[in-house]
Amino acid sequence: MPELPEVETVKNTLKNIVIGKKIIASNIYWDNIIAYPKPKEFKQKIKNQTINDVKRRGKWLMFELDDYFLLSHLRMEGKYFFKHEKDPLNKHEHVTFTFSDGTELRYHDTRKFGKMYLLDKENVNNVKPLSDLGLEPWDENLTPNYLKSKFKNKPVKTELLDQSIIVGIGNIYADEILFLSKINPEEIASNLSTVKLKRIIENTKKVLETAINYGGTTIKSYESSEGVHGRFQSKLLVHTKETCPKCGTKISKIVVGGRSTYFCPKCQK
Repeated sequence: MPELPEVETVKNTLKNIVIGKKIIASNIYWDNIIAYPKPKEFKQKIKNQTINDVKRRGKWLMFELDDYFLLSHLRMEGKYFFKHEKDPLNKHEHVTFTFSDGTELRYHDTRKFGKMYLLDKENVNNVKPLSDLGLEPWDENLTPNYLKSKFKNKPVKTELLDQSIIVGIGNIYADEILFLSKINPEEIASNLSTVKLKRIIENTKKVLETAINYGGTTIKSYESSEGVHGRFQSKLLVHTKETCPKCGTKISKIVVGGRSTYFCPKCQK
């Protein structure tokens, strides 16, 4: 699933393509992708709207239009492709946006799990889905005290994946963050010391910033818009690895909160 670095990469790619484009029509070939409003109303409202910017909040893409924000979650395999309106429609292209210059932005999703919301601009942060989100990794309010107030009696790996606490951390990145922080993924989050919480915050920023610089991580089917592949996979230290890059110990693979988890039993006692 695309996480924060992958969504940031898609955002940056799309900004170079769609800003300034006027939507003159949209077509929806799989209604369930449109979470709000109903598909008919969605098509009516988005017509004649211009894309003025592309932003990101957590794992959500935010297309800033004249009057609305178009929120898009890629879920497992969502992608965007830029084509001409006369190009043949791929069977997995479920939502298309036709621009006034004859080009199109097409949402491609093999699994059909993606979701889109069209929300009023002034209210977008006060209603779901964005109202449920926690802090961005670079928010100045992300402090040890904040984490102490949020972390529960659960494994720290589970809490790092909770999007209502910190947004954008996925399974791969949680493993990398905990390895660099020298914290066992099964350690109870509410018991963590201030020192360990500081390490988590620092390494969250470090891992995600590095991943963004490398275009995210290409795992399984992930690919950003226009064929941009993530190169952070070559920088992974522990996730899917056989031995620890620091001490040479065999990497352990367990399941934490239903997620495959990799860690070094020596470095992360």
